[in-house]
Amino acid sequence: MTAVTVTTDRMKFLRMALAADAVVTGGNGLAYLAFAGPVGTLLGPDAGLLRGIGVFLLVYGAAVGFLATRRDISPAGVKAVIALNIIWTLASIAAVVTGAAGFTTIGAIWAIAQALVVAGFAELQITGLRKSRKN
Repeated sequence: MTAVTVTTDRMKFLRMALAADAVVTGGNGLAYLAFAGPVGTLLGPDAGLLRGIGVFLLVYGAAVGFLATRRDISPAGVKAVIALNIIWTLASIAAVVTGAAGFTTIGAIWAIAQALVVAGFAELQITGLRKSRKN
């Protein structure tokens, strides 16, 4: 007979929330880098800005992904990710409202949509952090 060990990982939900954030963020970063010209034409911001954002998103996505793979996930690290996600959400909305990024109509819709996705990741990470602390 084979014994099966069942373990419950209180961090599983948090890990998944961080990993999903990392994948989506990294994918966005790659798209902005690889297709900065066409994406800029569609969304409005110039290609140079999109490349800079792409680099940031790749580095940030890699850092979030790294955090998700740690055996013991740092609560301070998760709080930093949550804070940066909230800042990104607010900055995206501000860029649309002020017109600072020069968004097209499609770009403004995209910016608000991605801000909502990032806010959703922050909420999932808050929930995951709370679940990971329950005894």
